[in-house]
Amino acid sequence: MKCDVLTLFPDIITAYLKESILKRAQKKKLLEVKTYNIRDFEPGKHKSVDDYPFGGGAGMVIKPEPLFKAIDFIKKDGEPRKIILLSPQGKPFDQSVAEEFSREKKRLVFICGRYEGIDERVRAVLVDEEVSIGDYVMTGGELAALVIIDASVRLIKGALGDERSAEEDSFSRGLLDYPHYTRPREFRGFSVPDVLLSGNHKEILRWRRKEALRKTLEKRPDLIEKIHLTDEDKEIIAEIKASSKEDA
Repeated sequence: MKCDVLTLFPDIITAYLKESILKRAQKKKLLEVKTYNIRDFEPGKHKSVDDYPFGGGAGMVIKPEPLFKAIDFIKKDGEPRKIILLSPQGKPFDQSVAEEFSREKKRLVFICGRYEGIDERVRAVLVDEEVSIGDYVMTGGELAALVIIDASVRLIKGALGDERSAEEDSFSRGLLDYPHYTRPREFRGFSVPDVLLSGNHKEILRWRRKEALRKTLEKRPDLIEKIHLTDEDKEIIAEIKASSKEDA
């Protein structure tokens, strides 16, 4: 996965890339990220990349010139690129989009906005796709770019120490994750469920599926409608609902 990040605060990006899975992915040549400071493409003496909006209003807007120059510069190597603007107007980022980006052959370019936004001509001419990580407003697009890179890279074969980790993550199979336990077996009066210590792998798998379905029903019931339920899943859901009625 190859990425370029255009930002006014490159240190935010580079600091995160130096740690954990993303650091290892870069060492394995599974991830390459180049960070560009948008100010470097502003010819003015003061490197001012923002200005007042035409028509008045609060805040400042990032000017088109430095972003157009930055894109022209990074495109000089001739490598195919997909230009992505991090924006609340974009399509929602989820696990399926992360999977799409993890397989993307083109180099991904993330434009991180700041202030009140960017000049509309950047969106109209340069941008191939807009992506949003949620219905809220952030200070800038840097964290959004890192969220997308992080979620996408972990889906690339070899990025994680154990490939099963990505397969069993929340949302990878359309459900929230099942509960996890480790040593000690007893802790402050709380015990690990007996089934996990039984050695019966068939029962363990069924317990994990049941708990994943239970969590999803309780916290994100909307997800249940989006996945294919097997006959066993339907049986398990019936058990969960029956148990809930009894508890009530």
